[in-house]
Amino acid sequence: MDVIAKILERLSDLPWVWTVTRSVLIAVLGLLALRATTRAVKRMVRRRFNAQGVMLIEKFIFYGGGVLLLVMILGQLGFQLTALLGAAGIMGVAIGFASQASLSNVISGLFLISEKPMAVGDVITAGNVTGIVLSIDLLSVKLRTFDNRFVRIPNEQLLKSELINFSRFPIRRFDINLGVAYKEDIGRVMDVLRDIADKNPYCLDEPEPLILFTNFGNSSLDLMFGVWFHVPDFLALRKSLMREIKERFDAEDIEIPFPHMTLYTGSVTDPFPVRMTGADLLKQAAAPVSAAGSPDAPRA
Repeated sequence: MDVIAKILERLSDLPWVWTVTRSVLIAVLGLLALRATTRAVKRMVRRRFNAQGVMLIEKFIFYGGGVLLLVMILGQLGFQLTALLGAAGIMGVAIGFASQASLSNVISGLFLISEKPMAVGDVITAGNVTGIVLSIDLLSVKLRTFDNRFVRIPNEQLLKSELINFSRFPIRRFDINLGVAYKEDIGRVMDVLRDIADKNPYCLDEPEPLILFTNFGNSSLDLMFGVWFHVPDFLALRKSLMREIKERFDAEDIEIPFPHMTLYTGSVTDPFPVRMTGADLLKQAAAPVSAAGSPDAPRA
């Protein structure tokens, strides 16, 4: 005990040692308390907010508490906080003028967070980019495309452009536009499509499939075939349904036409030139000879 008392007495003669010791203790205990508080708040708000909201609240508490902890440590070390706050204010104004685009993105991010047009894990299309939402931050939204590319979209750009959320609702409808030949029976074609939807495991019975005769096309009778499905089954449904339509139409001898084109030059134009190939010349040479002694010429 006498040794410890002597050590403390000697340390008391060195005030800077006590100052550093208190600062280190404040930093260690403050970080531990801040971490525990962040975890507790995260557990409390997890039931009310989605994953993105919980992430933002966690970051706000951690960084806000870190700033307060830094101010306390600087105060213990003897820094004049008034001068520091004044310098920080001047620096903040300068940074604000220099980063107007970032400020616009922050404001747009607040609108996106409050409006909630998407959440982490949703599949969206923004402009010409389609992907899965990884995070919604104050400056930008991060996406991962289906070919595993990372895309960062500024919040201001996202707020001004059209956004399509494919995961907003639990079910969707997949529409296929197809055509059959004019000789086909429309009622029979509709029955075949309805049977395909009934047998496909990814098509929902309710709402029932939508089959419409939409138009008289240039070379086909046009139909729209729409089936409802659960959003996670989209790729499996699309891969199986397209193949089943083709295989079933082949089995039922239903023709899927391709465009035909007829050329007509008019009565006042010259005839098309005819070019004889080698096979045509051999056929002409082997043709039977007429009574006049010349082979039968092909008729135009």
